[in-house]
Amino acid sequence: MGGAKEQGPDPHAGPAGGRDEVLDLVRFSCLALVVVGHTMMVSPVLHADGTVTSENTLGNQDWFEPVIWVFMVMPLFFVAGGATGLQSWQRLKCQGGTAADFLHARLLRLVRPAAVLLAAMFLGFWMAGRLGVHPQVVQLMAAGAAMPLWFLAAYLAAQLAIPVLAAFHARGPWTAIGSLTALVVAVDCLRATLPLLAYANLVFLWCAVQQLGFLAADGRFARISRSRLLALVLTAHLLLGLLTALGLYPVNMLVNLNPPNLTLFLLGVSQVALLELARPALAPLCSLGWVRAVLRVAGGRSLTVYLWHLPLLAGMSGLLLLTPVPMPASGSAEWWWSRPLVLLALVVLLVPAVVAFGRLEERPTAPPRFRRRPAFEVGGAAVFVFIPAAAAAVNGLTLGLLGAAAVCFLAALAFLRGVRLPFRRGRPNGQEMTAGEEALPAE
Repeated sequence: MGGAKEQGPDPHAGPAGGRDEVLDLVRFSCLALVVVGHTMMVSPVLHADGTVTSENTLGNQDWFEPVIWVFMVMPLFFVAGGATGLQSWQRLKCQGGTAADFLHARLLRLVRPAAVLLAAMFLGFWMAGRLGVHPQVVQLMAAGAAMPLWFLAAYLAAQLAIPVLAAFHARGPWTAIGSLTALVVAVDCLRATLPLLAYANLVFLWCAVQQLGFLAADGRFARISRSRLLALVLTAHLLLGLLTALGLYPVNMLVNLNPPNLTLFLLGVSQVALLELARPALAPLCSLGWVRAVLRVAGGRSLTVYLWHLPLLAGMSGLLLLTPVPMPASGSAEWWWSRPLVLLALVVLLVPAVVAFGRLEERPTAPPRFRRRPAFEVGGAAVFVFIPAAAAAVNGLTLGLLGAAAVCFLAALAFLRGVRLPFRRGRPNGQEMTAGEEALPAE
């Protein structure tokens, strides 16, 4: 809690300071769970009068509320992103990189695949409208496809804050996480009076959860005994139960997700402790060759999978309404039995999308040399990204906003390509170190 202290080596790092493979396995498992879960949520309904609505079938089940307490894995994404992000920032600093270098690499890593997705979505929905698809169906598909954008905005905001939050963390890790948690509680207390203020927790809440990843990267949870980790899990869930029983927060964690609130931080505390408890069982799995191969291939394209799976699912479900294919009633036995077929069809659609666009995550992120101040360029790109993402998170996605978002993201790419990064000298064989190499090692 006092002054900055030199941290010891990461107890979970791989050889030569490599990646934490357990975190990679957990993140891949969470992504798979999200994809499967969405196939049980998206359920467009064509009514007799020709109108179309969408139902969240899984979310409407009575038994779902206690289950989602276990399977709400979004906090784990931010814990993992915090751990890997802090380690990447520390490596980049050791090589002489700056905060602008780090932010440039982070932005480019997320914006490039998202820009292609937005442009493809706008073109696809515009063509569907021109071909005679009812505007209500087009809007339904666009609204469903917008769901990943809130995550992109929140995750990007948390990642871009890493250099500042890392400095705060170095001076006092518990002060840092306590301050962010206090901001979350303050926003929660004021949300009834100022409803729009609740969206500030898209930044405060996820940055607080990300700080849990910082603590994990420092090895602080690894140094806690298993009995105390278990006590931490139980305490977090008892607090969750108390807050929801008093009616201060909804019991349904999906309702608590957007805008997020304190319940998700408590879930994050529980999940990071459970991760440490499960690590001895998960670590041997990561040494298996086929597991490493899957994590190397799928993990390197995880953002593409996340961004594309829901637009493809929404588009497939919406277009099926226009065909003579029989659609079982939402929530019926036939509907549930059809879910494996829906998942299989989604995977079939995802494979070519990931093959075609996944390489956008893998390409080197070093921009060409250009005589401009990196901070100005990075700041401009961030503005172009956050305006449409914030508008979509608050008001939902329309076809017009989708087109504007595609233009803004492409403009952000133009800004990022114009950044000239300082390179570290002395690389063997005359090679140059880029911010992207170390800042985003396969994340």
